[in-house]
Amino acid sequence: MTKGYSCIGLVNPKTPENVGSVMRAAGCYGVNSVFYTGKRYDIAKQFCTDTKSQHLNLPLIGVEDLRDIVPLDCVPVAVDLIEGAKPLPDYKHPPRAFYIFGPEDGTLKKEITDFCRETIYVPTNGCMNLAAAVNVIMYDRMAKGDNFSNHK
Repeated sequence: MTKGYSCIGLVNPKTPENVGSVMRAAGCYGVNSVFYTGKRYDIAKQFCTDTKSQHLNLPLIGVEDLRDIVPLDCVPVAVDLIEGAKPLPDYKHPPRAFYIFGPEDGTLKKEITDFCRETIYVPTNGCMNLAAAVNVIMYDRMAKGDNFSNHK
């Protein structure tokens, strides 16, 4: 079994609470790093929702454009509730993946979804918040990990 690699990209996250909750999820599911764009929240604020202090263990890196920092051999995967996206239950995760999530109050721009090799979504009766979507996607990755495992 090979060790997988996963990282998360956040497009212009709305609040420090969103980022803190994503960091907690990232720690739970063995994510290797988290990148973000935008400046809508104050990075200096305490991540009160990161109750496991994962921001001290996992890199949280601000960048101008997520398309410029995709780790080597990672498949960029957009996560968005848009037409043409693949439903998560039918999705086979790549061993090395860079999952890109949009903000809670918006959708990913076309240049991001066009850049990504695949777009997936979680079938629900409504929109999920950012941290919930990250938790579900990363749990699904771990649960389906047929030929790789990044769970620590």
